[in-house]
Amino acid sequence: MTRDAYADRCEDLFALGGFTEARKAAEAGLAELGPDPVLYRWLGLAHAAEDDDHDADVEAAYEAGLAQWPDDLGLLVSYLELCLRADTWSYPGRAARVERLKERIAVLAPAGSPEAARVDAALGWAGRGYWQDVRQRTAAATADRAASTSHADDVAEALARGGGRAPAHPEDLRAVEVAAALELLDGPGRAPLRLVVRHRAAAYATALLLAIATNKALVLSGTVSYSVWGWIWFVPLLLAESRLRQARRLARERVIAATAARHAAAPEAGQASAG
Repeated sequence: MTRDAYADRCEDLFALGGFTEARKAAEAGLAELGPDPVLYRWLGLAHAAEDDDHDADVEAAYEAGLAQWPDDLGLLVSYLELCLRADTWSYPGRAARVERLKERIAVLAPAGSPEAARVDAALGWAGRGYWQDVRQRTAAATADRAASTSHADDVAEALARGGGRAPAHPEDLRAVEVAAALELLDGPGRAPLRLVVRHRAAAYATALLLAIATNKALVLSGTVSYSVWGWIWFVPLLLAESRLRQARRLARERVIAATAARHAAAPEAGQASAG
C-alpha cells in the first residue's frame, strides 16, 4: 500500500471517530513503508484523540518525525498544539517549547502567506480560555442533541414505512444508524418501544401528564404524603432513548469496520488487476 493510501485510510477513519483504527493504520503504514512525516502526524493525532493519557505517545510520534523532517509544517503545528495544551506545572518541558516552535513556524509560514492562514486555522482552538471551552462544549452538546433528534425522526419515519433494514451503502452512517435502530427495536416484546419512537413528542407529553396525575392521585388518596412514583411512566421513554443511543454507537462501529475493510481490500484489488 502506498503512503497516500495509508494517509487516506487514516483520514477516513479519523473523521468517523475511529481513532484507535486510525492509529493502527498509521502504525501499519510506518511498519511497511518506513518513516514518513504524514503518517507520523496521523499517528500523533490519533493518539491525542484516543485519550489524554496518550500525550507521551503523541509527543514521541511528533519528535520521531521532526528528527528526520525538522521543517515539516504539519508536524510542527501539531506539536505546537500539543505543547499549548500542556499544563505548565506538570509538563514544563512541553510548555517551554511553545515559543521555539512558534518562531520556527513563523519562518516557514510568514505572515500573509497561505501557509500562515492554514496554521492560524489549525491553532484556532489551542490555548483557548475557560469560557471558550464552555462555549465549545455547549455547542458540541447542542449539535449532539440535534443529531439525536434527527436520528429519532429517521427511525420513526422508517418504522412508519414498515422497516427496511438494508442501508444503501455500508459506509452511509445515517442509513446504518437507522438499520441498527430497527434491529434493536425488533421483536414482539419491543412493540411499546417502537410505539414510543414513532410518536416521540406525544409520548413525552402523555408521560408527563400521567406522571403528574399519578403523583397527585397518590397524595390525595392518603397513600403517601409525597410521591415520585408517577415518574415511572417515563421508563419506556428512557428505554427507547437508550436503544437509539446504542444504535448510533453500533452503527459507528459498523461503518468504521466497513471503511477499514474497504481500504484493506483496495491493495488486493489493485494487485489482482495488475495480475
